[in-house]
Amino acid sequence: MSIDLDAYLRRIGYDGPRDNSVATLRRLHELHPQAIAFENLDPLLKRPIRLDVASLQAKLVDGGRGGYCFEHNSLFAVVLRALGFKVQEATARVRWTVPDNVHTPRVHCLLFVEAEGERYLADVGFGGNVLTAPLRLASRDEQTTPHEAFRLIDEGPRLRQEANINGTWTPLYAFDFAETHQADYEMGNWFTSAHPNSIFVNGLLGARCEPGKRYALRDNQLAVHTPGGGTERKTLTSAHELRDVLGDVFKLRLDGLDGLDSTLAMLATRTA
Repeated sequence: MSIDLDAYLRRIGYDGPRDNSVATLRRLHELHPQAIAFENLDPLLKRPIRLDVASLQAKLVDGGRGGYCFEHNSLFAVVLRALGFKVQEATARVRWTVPDNVHTPRVHCLLFVEAEGERYLADVGFGGNVLTAPLRLASRDEQTTPHEAFRLIDEGPRLRQEANINGTWTPLYAFDFAETHQADYEMGNWFTSAHPNSIFVNGLLGARCEPGKRYALRDNQLAVHTPGGGTERKTLTSAHELRDVLGDVFKLRLDGLDGLDSTLAMLATRTA
């Protein structure tokens, strides 16, 4: 099955040129994380995550749901290829909030995209710090996005992506250019969605951005970040409040999720 490109572009609100220009890549990268939230409801509810095109179309495009990195970037890769971009899959080791002496597995994914003779890092699936513009892979300078500034730093054989968060350069993940196949995504996807110690099966995660704001949800803690400004925090104390936030703030359709209300009721009792 090929992607329904018309449906995807309607989903993210894009009505511009359908070409493989840098301008098109930038606009798609800006709109995708505004329209399609980062969320882990399926792993939390012990539902399988499938990465085939039909499943991504049914869930993220037609179903009004979001997903996590393997879903977002797999979908984005299919869309970009349909528009004529050359795309290479890649994997990364998360460094966000991880001590320097802790080694993490390759359980984040990202894309290398060629546009107008230059290669870019594209990643629409990194939760609360998701890129809202592609980054030039050849540059080591600060690169602006519609939200924070980002940069790429050489780290031995790897590159480290960092974001300028409230004036501090903060590492998000490290990656290299190792050959990556769909089988690698399937393995990382299984580990992330099914391993008993994965954060994606042990609590609720959500993120979405819009111009001038980022929304982040961890269990029953909602944070609204203004890049370069402050953060407003709120504790959600009932399943009803959580459901409303998932629908209103994260723009998710929640029908057909058996067990969701009881899970949300349990999460509402957690303490920060």
